[in-house]
Amino acid sequence: MTKEKPIVGIVCGSVSDFPAIEETMKVLDMFGIGYSVDVKSAHRLPDDMRRYALEAEEKGYRVIIAVAGGAVDLSGMIAAYTILPVIGLPVKTSALSGLDSLYSMVQMPEGIPVAVVGIGRGKNAGLFAAEVLAVSDRKVRSKLLAYREELAAKTREDAKKNIGKMRASRKHPGLK
Repeated sequence: MTKEKPIVGIVCGSVSDFPAIEETMKVLDMFGIGYSVDVKSAHRLPDDMRRYALEAEEKGYRVIIAVAGGAVDLSGMIAAYTILPVIGLPVKTSALSGLDSLYSMVQMPEGIPVAVVGIGRGKNAGLFAAEVLAVSDRKVRSKLLAYREELAAKTREDAKKNIGKMRASRKHPGLK
């Protein structure tokens, strides 16, 4: 965990959501972005959740990542109490594989938006938070651009290597 002052709040509906944020935390650490982790269930701790959202800006948060599974309204409820950007991270569940979580996040009513990443895509949640911060933070922007360059180079390298293997194993005129 980075020692930077927390500017990203990661809030989970329960401790069972912690595995979903492992990649999120790795990304934020990689970019040197400070974060905090809390549990504020919209159903079991509604007063705590409300207070968390109302005090988020005062605490210095600039982005909130809300993580939950099941019949979730955590990200939407957090967004209802703050104008900070809220990123919803739906968690895969045993009953409906996380579709209920995803649908409740992406189907927010007009006026209270929540940005949503895919089910269990904690890495993307961290990257999206970094992108939001990169708008006004040159250091994060620089690290994000370098990350993108590395990603592109790795993709090109992997493609070249695997096309070479395919070419060696069969003769196909479409493989360049």
